[in-house]
Amino acid sequence: MQESIEKLVNEGKMLPLMEEFYTIQGEGFHKGTAAYFIRIGGCDVGCHWCDVKESWNADIHPPTDTEIIVDNAIKYSDVVVVTGGEPLTWDMSILTKGLKDKGAKTHIETSGAYKLSGEWDWICLSPKKMKPPTEEVYRKAHELKCIIYNKSDFAFAEKQASNVTEDCILYLQPEWSVRDKMIPLIVNYVMNNPKWKVSLQTHKYLNIP
Repeated sequence: MQESIEKLVNEGKMLPLMEEFYTIQGEGFHKGTAAYFIRIGGCDVGCHWCDVKESWNADIHPPTDTEIIVDNAIKYSDVVVVTGGEPLTWDMSILTKGLKDKGAKTHIETSGAYKLSGEWDWICLSPKKMKPPTEEVYRKAHELKCIIYNKSDFAFAEKQASNVTEDCILYLQPEWSVRDKMIPLIVNYVMNNPKWKVSLQTHKYLNIP
């Protein structure tokens, strides 16, 4: 990456854009809502079950002018979801200011492993064991989404829930590849611990992005 472009990326004036698309939010509190998704490249959290590993290497995703990303998004929706990769690898301030200046609601899906930047209407925190979230994102998360891949993940989820505020909505979501095995366990767990809710990747059942 050229030094001048790298500087712009580090400032948030350009971002490594993997993909952008208009679809239906499939997970969590806003499931079923039409939204424009911006997927930012770059992540070193390294979840072995990640279904977008192609997002990890930021260098293969073209640095794109943040103003262009904003203009593309608002053509389609006033709800914009920023995801990754791990979007907080980069400074989100310019992106969210541009979106909010044009009337969009800003949502982020993040592991919370990096400093929280940007202005968000909704923060979906999906913590990972390899790199824990920052204290700030625990305090500001609107929903906590814990992925259940095996039985030990329930204890991890409870530990994460102890760090968020009382107003944060708690979700348990089966990892897609083991969903048939984990769904009965999650259902039973939620029935016995009703502070939690079940989240499913409904967009995969609907066969949409």
